[in-house]
Amino acid sequence: MASALSVFQRLTGGTDWRHFVLILLLGQLLSLCITSTSVLSNKLAEYQNVTLPNFQSFLVYALLFVVYMPLTLYRLGPRKVWANIKRRFPWYIFMAAVDVEGNYFVIKAYSYTSLLSCMLLDTWTLPCVVILSYFLLRARYRWMQILGVLLCLGGMGLLIKGDMDAGKNYKAVDAVKGDIFMLIGATCYALSNTTEEFIVRKRPQYETVAWLGFFGTIINGVQMGIIEHDRLSKLVWTKEVVGYTIGFDLVMFVLYTIAPFLFRLSSATFYNLSILTSDFYGLIFAKYMFHDTITAIYGGAFVMIVGGLLVYYLFPHAEPDHLPQLIGFRTQLPGDMEITGTAAGRRAAQGNESLRNMEENMSSTESPAKTSLSDYGSIKSSKSSKVHAEAVDGRR
Repeated sequence: MASALSVFQRLTGGTDWRHFVLILLLGQLLSLCITSTSVLSNKLAEYQNVTLPNFQSFLVYALLFVVYMPLTLYRLGPRKVWANIKRRFPWYIFMAAVDVEGNYFVIKAYSYTSLLSCMLLDTWTLPCVVILSYFLLRARYRWMQILGVLLCLGGMGLLIKGDMDAGKNYKAVDAVKGDIFMLIGATCYALSNTTEEFIVRKRPQYETVAWLGFFGTIINGVQMGIIEHDRLSKLVWTKEVVGYTIGFDLVMFVLYTIAPFLFRLSSATFYNLSILTSDFYGLIFAKYMFHDTITAIYGGAFVMIVGGLLVYYLFPHAEPDHLPQLIGFRTQLPGDMEITGTAAGRRAAQGNESLRNMEENMSSTESPAKTSLSDYGSIKSSKSSKVHAEAVDGRR
């Protein structure tokens, strides 16, 4: 017992618990946002008798553009904004396009396939983010982090089992079509999350969200005009439809605003692990709205997911000294920054080596170096990072 306690203390001796609590709370707030959008989407479908995913998302992107583009121009100035977008517009267009299509295909999938298929296939986003982070962000995961991911997926499995035992599944209208839609949507989400994490480590959050809103409005608007024109013309604008639409857009606005901060404080992987609890919060909504019962399996699932997040956080990997120099980002521009803790990465590498020695020989008496517990670098670690050109956002 004493030996196990000693090992735990050595593993967690350098843990920044305040940072962990912060990103845990941010992740759960975003998870609640996702739950809220699901509830509001279901209500909209109930009153509209039809799903209009492009219409629902169009107003969100427009709101992001209207709010954050003026802020971007004010904080950076037109010249810096133009210099950035002129060279890197393909990345912003790509980020917006996959985000728009992710929203579209996931919402449509629920209309064709079963709830069980949707819940299972939606988790495909997580392994996609892990793979993309490996190549795009040079993340090198440790086996204990993989264990944390598996614990979170195990918790998700318990949530799915609880829903199936409660008889919440429904029959598929076109299972193959719905499953393909869900896989496409989940892959698009992974591409969007990873691309956005890369960009917000190079550019201010508000600018990234502003361009997401700008290009998302255009892409989504064109798609809405082509696919949903007839259905929109027949839509009856009741007070319920207006109220649920406004609620959906405001919640999505909060989600898109906070997510870049979590990407920078942790990572896209941690974000996707965090939102696995959204189904648990959905059950709480259902309990008070539809008087569903909450069984012990749901509580166990929630604890398992949070435990997986903790394990993932406690065993960091060494950060790269620099992010990959992708096309468009090889030349430093005014307003650029690079948030990837150089000194912190070296400390993490030293700590990881010590931890690996402990894993191989638990009786070792050598004390490992304190590790950097941010996933790819936190705001704290950014103090020691190399900031190129002008980092105009003084709050960072």
